[in-house]
Amino acid sequence: MVDSKGVLSKRFKPVALLYLTGIVINFITRLLLLFVSFNDLSLGLKNIAGVFFIGLFYDICFLSFVSIPFILIAWLTNDLLFKNPWKKGVIVLFMIGIVLSVIRNPIPKEFDKKLPWVFTGLVVLLFGIYLLLASKTDAYRHRWRTRGMKVFFFIVLFLFVFNIISEYFFWDEFGSRYNFIAVDYLIYTNEVVGNIRESYPIGWIIAGVLLVTLLIFLLIRKRLDGWAFARPGIAKRSLLALGLLAVPVLVYFLVNNRIKNFSDNDYVNQLAGNGVYEFGAAFWNNDLDFYRFYKTVPDREALAEVRKQLLERSPTDSFLSNDGFSIERMVNYPGPEKRMNVVLISIESFSAGFMGTFGNPQNITPYLDSLSRQSVFFRKCYATGTRTVRGLEVLSLSIPPIPGQSIVRRPNNDSLFTIGAVLRERGYTTQFLYGGYSSFDNMGPYFSANGYEVIDRSALKPEEIHYANIWGVADEDMFTLALKQFDKNAATGNPFFAQIMTVSNHRPYTYPEGRIDIAPKLQKREGAVKYTDYCIGSFLRQAAAKPWFSNTVFVIVADHCASAAGKTDLPVTGYHIPLFIYSPANLQPQVVDHMVSQVDVVPTILGLLNKSYRSKFFGQDLLRMPPGKDRAFISTYSGLGYLRDSQLIVQTPPHKVEQQRPDFSTGTAAKMAINDSLYRQALSYYQLAEKIFKSGGYKQ
Repeated sequence: MVDSKGVLSKRFKPVALLYLTGIVINFITRLLLLFVSFNDLSLGLKNIAGVFFIGLFYDICFLSFVSIPFILIAWLTNDLLFKNPWKKGVIVLFMIGIVLSVIRNPIPKEFDKKLPWVFTGLVVLLFGIYLLLASKTDAYRHRWRTRGMKVFFFIVLFLFVFNIISEYFFWDEFGSRYNFIAVDYLIYTNEVVGNIRESYPIGWIIAGVLLVTLLIFLLIRKRLDGWAFARPGIAKRSLLALGLLAVPVLVYFLVNNRIKNFSDNDYVNQLAGNGVYEFGAAFWNNDLDFYRFYKTVPDREALAEVRKQLLERSPTDSFLSNDGFSIERMVNYPGPEKRMNVVLISIESFSAGFMGTFGNPQNITPYLDSLSRQSVFFRKCYATGTRTVRGLEVLSLSIPPIPGQSIVRRPNNDSLFTIGAVLRERGYTTQFLYGGYSSFDNMGPYFSANGYEVIDRSALKPEEIHYANIWGVADEDMFTLALKQFDKNAATGNPFFAQIMTVSNHRPYTYPEGRIDIAPKLQKREGAVKYTDYCIGSFLRQAAAKPWFSNTVFVIVADHCASAAGKTDLPVTGYHIPLFIYSPANLQPQVVDHMVSQVDVVPTILGLLNKSYRSKFFGQDLLRMPPGKDRAFISTYSGLGYLRDSQLIVQTPPHKVEQQRPDFSTGTAAKMAINDSLYRQALSYYQLAEKIFKSGGYKQ
């Protein structure tokens, strides 16, 4: 509703300008991402139209939330608040706000210790501005509001332009719009900001963004003049404001981030979304209720199916109870137990495709290539997820991934049934070693709460660190610390189990000079891979000289691939990782060519120790699994995949299931009719994992 003189439209002109500039900038962002991923897209008229029209819809949804403060300013700004009796009330509210911001700041300190004080400072600054304006005339306040709106608009415009760069780098790294990874980055600002500073010329980027923002602002700034002088009646102003505010309310309740999934090509679907909207969706939905968002079978049927699958792979197991929803069983091994030490090395972001063994011609993994011929080497191992916390989850719990956040990051994740719990019960020393600060990704609290001794970079003296970046010390320094620790462990006479999490194969891809033939200053992924290979080789060669070496099993496996992006939701090539089991005094080298899963690493380790034990693990011993029973679990935060017989069952919300025949060379997949047996297996495994964990059934 607009009055005849256009006063109302002039009052809300900043809102209209925000929508217009936001739509144009998001269109440019989408066009840029389309250009850089052009070779991965299946372009046709339908896909192009979908990308831009559905994209426009999501852009408007996103902008409806950004517009809220602009609408409130246009609606509620008036001079009454600066005059008695309202003036006294506003002053009291500001004072209460300042006190509360000091006593109970709304910004958690976990985000950043400085941010709560920044928030308090902002409240104090706004109070000072209010007192200044309260002492001036109406005309002065109107001029101030016009300038203030321009400053506010400039800041928002800067964030819009900066987001183009941010989305580009995120897409380049992950092949996706913002998702749960970006939410994690919000929480761990110290490591992430440090990584950005070390990886990119952030000063030049900000300067460039400021320049572009300034140029755009100079073109539109005059359109912000005069809004504060327009004074339509409160009734008309309220009607338009409430109508505009209804849009984000409707978006919140009626729109979800799945409308964009109209294409078989995941890159196309990602382009049709809006990055910031996707960030919000990930933030609010980091725990997906399986029963609400996925197809299910009756719980009893799920339990029976999983039990059946477990017995088919290990016929000598015996379930301990038929009551409740439990897969607890005795895993039986004949003969005496082998009390060997175990060192589990989980390599950061290490795809199988990095290795020469798998056809890479770059010679960046010379040691691991040679190790593949000296160990039990699994050529077709698949990671369960795409994040380090997902790898740590499965390598400690042997459980299929449940939708949403990793168990490592969830509440109520203490005293769980881990490999550490099994071995600690047998008198083992159990440790987790990490080259960074273990507070990151909740690693330290998780392993500590599950009985591990946590050893991180804080255990190193400054003179023991040859190099460090924001993620942690160089892998060689952590391996050196590990060797010293293992010497101490061996001196106690008790066997030990230790998991080492590497850090060097991570952006910014920096490491000490003089170790390999790729200069660190190049900051290339290939350099970080080769340095990681060098460190593992150096560690194992030094370990070979130790008295405890001959009684130790070394298990080396990636936590996840370097990238899981592809044309499909779950490209199998994005989960293919190497797995080595090395113990020259105890194991003969062999190559295992059938498909295996990361979920089976833990039971396989226990099998090597010939250890009969009570188990709640979903995985099983790879070295005694009957032929033809191989299967694997792969996932994103919401997509759940079950691989078996060269077929893939994919579950996604809301309640969608499809079967694909994946191409294990390219990562593409063709849809096919659903096999009822595989369908029930897939649903049962994931459903039961969710139910057992959330009901507390995975506790020790």
